Amino acid sequence: MIELTTTFLLQACEEAVARFHQMREEDRSPDFFAEVKPYADHMRDVLKQWQQQSYAWIEENHPKYMHKQQIDHAIDAMEQFFVQSFYKETSKKRFLQSVQSTQYTLSTLLRYVEEGGHV
Repeated sequence: MIELTTTFLLQACEEAVARFHQMREEDRSPDFFAEVKPYADHMRDVLKQWQQQSYAWIEENHPKYMHKQQIDHAIDAMEQFFVQSFYKETSKKRFLQSVQSTQYTLSTLLRYVEEGGHV
């Protein structure tokens, strides 16, 4: 289950980058209640689920280089950049760095899960 959720979040990061570029190309502002809020609410639910799965997996497997604090940082970053991806005013450099950092955490966790945890 954690593999599916982590893979879904990696895809959501890619979609956030694509949406960020699309909003800049279209030079428009989103309708907050029609576009941004429903998406953010849905992703918050997914992130809560992933947090629980990740915590449980970390507790069970004790990976050497993956900690709950990294999960929390990734969640905070995703909550921010998922919303920021809708706004053309978002700082490109900071946005992309935040996405890349989160993708690294997600990819590392996914690799650990696939390899059995003791990396």
